[in-house]
Amino acid sequence: MESKIYNQKGEEAGKIILPEELFGLPLNNDLIHQVVISMQSNSRVAIADTKDRAEVSGSGIKPYRQKGTGRARQGSKRSPLWRTGGVTHGPLSVKNFNKKINKKTKKKAFFVALSQKMRDKEILFLDSLSLDKPKTKEASFVIKSLSKIEGFGKLATKKKNTAIFALSEKNKETARSFSNIQGMEVYESRNLNLLDLLAYKYIVISNPKESFEIMK
Repeated sequence: MESKIYNQKGEEAGKIILPEELFGLPLNNDLIHQVVISMQSNSRVAIADTKDRAEVSGSGIKPYRQKGTGRARQGSKRSPLWRTGGVTHGPLSVKNFNKKINKKTKKKAFFVALSQKMRDKEILFLDSLSLDKPKTKEASFVIKSLSKIEGFGKLATKKKNTAIFALSEKNKETARSFSNIQGMEVYESRNLNLLDLLAYKYIVISNPKESFEIMK
């Protein structure tokens, strides 16, 4: 499998052979769904917390006598039947939402999504992406140049979750240059995951050969 490489100005700079294990896998929706659900569950933080009848404040004394009042029998004001009583089966902050997921399964799901994005022509390869000064103007010029490439016109018009620029190594100046542009994120290739691929329209991979090795 072969693909074109471009420079920051949106000009063709050569071609690259794509590894089959990253970009040649068939679509497997069940695998992707399984991994996405697991990742979302593992990132979930239990915040809501309620008190049961043993934890709420209040006396344990019987509120009124058992018979003769015409009302239903009651044993405690802390009962869930009372307005100030405890909560029955309410959410607890100690609940664990973690789901086990094998490393190989997670890795393959990432490659499957990467392959599908490649088939959908939503991945762009740059020979390099490096801005010397942290200026939004320079980042906007790069986006405008890349949007002229066939199939990537929405880079300049889409506002939300537009693109991730994956760098082979950390570059503070480049990251700061894109930080003020809505819908754009700059990641290191090693930090890319399945949820990122599904959340953003385009993936722009810089220094593809080095990035491929990192992803593997």
